[in-house]
Amino acid sequence: MKLDPSKQRTLFPEECLLREIAKQPRLSIGIPKENSAIETRLALTPEGVSIVTEEGHSVYVERGAGIPMSYTDLQYSEAGAYLVDTPVDVFSADIVLKITPPTLKEIGMMNNHSSVFSMLQLNFLSAETIGAMMRKKMHAFAYELLKDEQKSFPVVSSVSEIEGSTAIAVAAELMSNERGGKGLLLGGVAGISPTEVLILGAGIAGTVAARTALALGAQVKIFDHDVTKLRKIQHYLGQQVFTSVIHPTVLFKALASADAVIGNLRYIYGFERFMVSEELVKTMKQGAVIIDLSVDQGGCFETSICKTLKDPIYEKHGVIHYCIPNISARVARTTSMALSNVFAPMLLKIGKSGSVNLSIAESAGFRNGAYLFGGTLVNPLVGNYYNISSNDISLLLAGY
Repeated sequence: MKLDPSKQRTLFPEECLLREIAKQPRLSIGIPKENSAIETRLALTPEGVSIVTEEGHSVYVERGAGIPMSYTDLQYSEAGAYLVDTPVDVFSADIVLKITPPTLKEIGMMNNHSSVFSMLQLNFLSAETIGAMMRKKMHAFAYELLKDEQKSFPVVSSVSEIEGSTAIAVAAELMSNERGGKGLLLGGVAGISPTEVLILGAGIAGTVAARTALALGAQVKIFDHDVTKLRKIQHYLGQQVFTSVIHPTVLFKALASADAVIGNLRYIYGFERFMVSEELVKTMKQGAVIIDLSVDQGGCFETSICKTLKDPIYEKHGVIHYCIPNISARVARTTSMALSNVFAPMLLKIGKSGSVNLSIAESAGFRNGAYLFGGTLVNPLVGNYYNISSNDISLLLAGY
């Protein structure tokens, strides 16, 4: 029996698509459960998993992984993920997507030559874990270092925007009586002097934090090393915001009068390190608030101590400190959606390339995200931090 030609034309494109998908190498991707006391976000939501699995790739999700951000196992299963009961089944995948850096125990469950993606939280990494990955000839990628085709940092941009808004919400909470603050309203009302918010760093997080604080009626001052960034932020926010390069005398006066200080100077891209000394923190108002968004890279304040979601607050010299490496984990579902928007397309590109190795060779932006390549350290920041020699990744690509 012959098929109607019109029906043949209707079916042909779908058959071609299926053949093309069948020809492409399949990826196996593992999403483990994070330690909820430290981290609540995931790199892929069920919607992101659906995009990846529809292309024929396998995604293994540890049961209960999505609960901290209100996603059920059923939602992941319906999206095409394989639910597994043990972390071994997740970490044996070719590609592991985490948020916190891998631990020694987790590396022990991974295969040789596999790839792990995570945040580069230097406080949670160690020379021992890096050494274990080196012995297994693994690839390791930092989300903060990944670039897109426009040479921007998509993960940093997405997460920083959320961090900026969240930082102001946290500052408002800590300034209230409810959390031991002075009982101040973040912002301003008629007849009362507005609260002062000082922001170190004119990046995306600093810009969003400044915009949010201004909308509440606060007086905002922004400091940065980069005059170009300051010029852009002033053009964006208008003359109502005070901007300055980091000049010791000017900063000293601003710190002394600030009600809340948000640190967002990023050092991962090789900028000159600047840190507010403990002596300067002592000059701040009693009950003032410090929120250090850069604590995962060493921090903006000498008094910063890397804490966790379950225990984020401490007081030093009468100043309330909030220093966690993942403030956006307070809004885990929103942040995971933003991350998933980045990683689902990235995984499809890796699948089309055929392997992580080929993706590294083909894409300079993707290559920029690697701090370990085939077991060799290729990021000087990480090398300097842990006193491990690093190599130029472009010199190593010839061997792959």
